[in-house]
Amino acid sequence: MSPIHWDVCLVTDRSFSCGRSTLAVVKAAVAGGVSVVQLREKDLETGAFYNEGLKIRGFLRDKNIPLIINDRVDLALALNADGVHLGQSDLPVSVARKILGLEKIIGLSVTRPAHINTAEALHADYLGISPIFLTSTKPDADLAWGLSGLKEARLLTGLPLVAIGSVNLQNAREVIESGADCIAVVTAIVSADDPEAATRSLIKTVREAKSRAAR
Repeated sequence: MSPIHWDVCLVTDRSFSCGRSTLAVVKAAVAGGVSVVQLREKDLETGAFYNEGLKIRGFLRDKNIPLIINDRVDLALALNADGVHLGQSDLPVSVARKILGLEKIIGLSVTRPAHINTAEALHADYLGISPIFLTSTKPDADLAWGLSGLKEARLLTGLPLVAIGSVNLQNAREVIESGADCIAVVTAIVSADDPEAATRSLIKTVREAKSRAAR
């Protein structure tokens, strides 16, 4: 499974799910055509995170949709997830690669141009450009890249770029046209009145933007 083929990545966050379970949101997003799911559970203890991951992994595996675990290499390994997404302060990508092996997907968040083309970034399968716009889901994030920053990142690397940070239906087309291969969204799906319909609209917008860019 190669990240270069992803269109929309759902990043879970129970605090924005309007009382719905994470599994319910994931099921709705999958019905809408989501490409990949990143399980992010910063407030769950390890055991609860593992149990949540088991349910979601089982559902996604039957659908052949990759499950990426946020931050936790140990849980990615324990769950036999498809990969892990790491931040700049997490375990180094080179170490995670030794633990998980060559077949697992490893993504790395980059918050400034200097993080691109570092030795650690070169061990990653894709880079998460974060945040594109300032976002309430990551209040401690660095300054936003903006579309101009995303274009700069595109020029600096050939790795697939996943854009996250207040990306939504209104700006998804511009984000793809500025160089992203995939958009990662939280509230645009998790908080939507109809997560399935929201996902379907995002997928349609992203694929149309990619099609125009390929002409």
